Amino acid sequence: MTTETATAARTKRFDSALVNRLTADAEISPEMIRAHGLSEEEYRGILEILGRTPTLVEFSVFAVMWSEHCCYKSSRALLKTLPTTGPRILQGPGENAGAVDFGDNLAVAFKVESHNHPSFVMPYHGAATGVGGILRDIFTLGARPIAVLDALRFGPSTDKVSREVFRGVVDGIAGYGNCIGVPTVGGELFFDDSFRLNPLVNVMAIGVADADALVFGRADGDGNPVFLLGAPTGRDGIHGATFASDVMADDSDESRPQVQIGDPFLGKELMEAVLELARADYLVGIQDMGAAGLTCSSIEMSARSGTGMVLDLDLVPVREEGMTPHEIMLSESQERMLAVVEKGSEGRLRELFAGRGLVCEQVGEVRAGGRLEVRWLGATVADMPVEPLADGAPIVERPARPPAGWTPDAPPKPLPEVMPDLGDTLLRLLGSENLRSRARVFSQYDHTVRGDTILKPGAGDAAVLRLRHRQDALAATLDGNSRYVALHPRDGAALTVAEAARNLACAGARPLAVTDCLNFADPGRPEVFWEFAGSIAGLGDACRALGTPVVSGNVSFYNETGEVRVKPSPTVGMVGRLEHAEHARGMGFSNPGAAVALVGSNRGRLSGSEYQLLLDGAPSGSGPGVDLDAERALVDWLVRTAELELLCSAHDVSQGGLLVALAECCLASSTGVDVDALPGLDRLLRADALLFGEEGGRAVVSYDPSGEDRLRQLALELGVPFQRLGRVTEEGFRVLDLVDLSLEEMQAVWCPRSGVADYRWPVSS
Repeated sequence: MTTETATAARTKRFDSALVNRLTADAEISPEMIRAHGLSEEEYRGILEILGRTPTLVEFSVFAVMWSEHCCYKSSRALLKTLPTTGPRILQGPGENAGAVDFGDNLAVAFKVESHNHPSFVMPYHGAATGVGGILRDIFTLGARPIAVLDALRFGPSTDKVSREVFRGVVDGIAGYGNCIGVPTVGGELFFDDSFRLNPLVNVMAIGVADADALVFGRADGDGNPVFLLGAPTGRDGIHGATFASDVMADDSDESRPQVQIGDPFLGKELMEAVLELARADYLVGIQDMGAAGLTCSSIEMSARSGTGMVLDLDLVPVREEGMTPHEIMLSESQERMLAVVEKGSEGRLRELFAGRGLVCEQVGEVRAGGRLEVRWLGATVADMPVEPLADGAPIVERPARPPAGWTPDAPPKPLPEVMPDLGDTLLRLLGSENLRSRARVFSQYDHTVRGDTILKPGAGDAAVLRLRHRQDALAATLDGNSRYVALHPRDGAALTVAEAARNLACAGARPLAVTDCLNFADPGRPEVFWEFAGSIAGLGDACRALGTPVVSGNVSFYNETGEVRVKPSPTVGMVGRLEHAEHARGMGFSNPGAAVALVGSNRGRLSGSEYQLLLDGAPSGSGPGVDLDAERALVDWLVRTAELELLCSAHDVSQGGLLVALAECCLASSTGVDVDALPGLDRLLRADALLFGEEGGRAVVSYDPSGEDRLRQLALELGVPFQRLGRVTEEGFRVLDLVDLSLEEMQAVWCPRSGVADYRWPVSS
């Protein structure tokens, strides 16, 4: 259809008064300014940039591009303090995804993003489109997605709303990921009252590509055509970016039009088409249409190239009657891309997309001069400079202060004088919603599609994936601990990075780089922004200490409803490299007769622990603390032992402490353990503190006793404490004279084999 034909067809659907209103300078009221999330000062800035009153389309474009979700106006200054460069970094923050050099011309692209608000309003579709969106970020870079991980946070299992949201989210992740053919290989799950009305759904995707064949979101070349690829444009998701930049309303039904609806089968076709397009010599640049849809993609592509763009909205394929220009520009309909190709290659592009059931329509062209011009019904409805839209949003300086009475070294609540029965306590912890098996959840995900998953969910501390036609392997993890961060933001965030590195190293991989998803409440609250600033500082501390730069990420503010605010929740995704795929190491005690040891110091720090929560009903103190030097030394030891093939298994000590870690090693392999030594008892520390403390920098390992001298020597060289605990047995779980349980007793509470009908919900015991 020509521009003239499309314009004539659409003109019939609109009365002249509406057309005149949308093409003229608008009357912008203070109420409109507030409703669009702008301040009076920001609106005055728009007037100064344009030199006139904006049209309604221009006003909407500025509002969404200057929203918190798109421009990071509260967080940008702090995010710039994070380390983002390193010898392996191919692409850092600022593109669709980050990428690291894996060696031999292989790039690994990865990123994590949130889909929090949509997943509360419409759990299935919110979670499904979270998966679809992050996968598009990966294959837009020209990288084939090979894995998905998810980090989920919900209210307690006793809450009906939380149960329904949980079920919808799990089904949505499975529904999209399983259909598109990308394995979901890992993640984490956490329950807390603060997430009852504000679930957190963070999804990480990983892809691989030739390092010299990555493609980027650019709009180079004056006169080059701009194409919309994928699906037609509808009204779903309009103002999704501003929706994500605001506090949730108590009535979630009002937000349903702002939630996108995905189509994994169309997404699969788009993925294959885009990956083929990425290899074409005529592709200039391509961008996913995520937040703010056509608006954000056109502006970001132009800004990266220092160019502009002319868009003709009469050429945009729409699936609903009467769509206005502001609806077309702001729609967040899924499975869409914006691509720039070389002039003269239009026919080749259409031929590539022919027969796939995908939209492939030219909607504009690149123009020199750095302006975005939007046309509709033959008239110009917007003409704006690109640079201030992309990078000119005013930085908001937020006040930050700790909560009243907070101190960095607050002591935890004292332990009861009488120590509870430790065996009974272990069973209660293993059956609790934050420690019990996640098999009922990850069994819903296809984690073996493509046939490259070496370490599956539940088998090890990190997922390990085979890289075809190579001897090395990729490891990945996604971690967080909201409770630690709430007690001490800086230490808690640093400990999150350290745990991710520990998980990779336990699996045998050297940590390489980080992607983060920073989930917080309203940054306008000084206590919330203090949590955010402290978390950024902690992330930076740990990433510098462990040599893992941040290559991509996402900030999600305003995660609160009414007076219910989420706990601060920075989520850290990390990738690592194993020299040899056969060095992948699980957590299970698979060799009866093997020796068992604790690597790292046992200090018995209970602040923020699951044991403390079980005893007191609430955490207290300043958290378990973090020693980054000790964490780095442990990671080095674990990686070296993998390369030397000295260990049978390795598992980090984290939530639940040493006793839970030992139990998980046994339950993962249906073997027992006999512990005859407990480090720390010689210092007169209480047994419950030593067994349930959650300080970092520790791992439980099993090994052939004949290799103990080499392990001890390596630990001595690196300054890592090494303390033998006991041995692996055929059955039973015995710790000194403190605990004596059968595997059947532990299995019954940790992962009951009955109750299959309720497989999707790990009901609290």
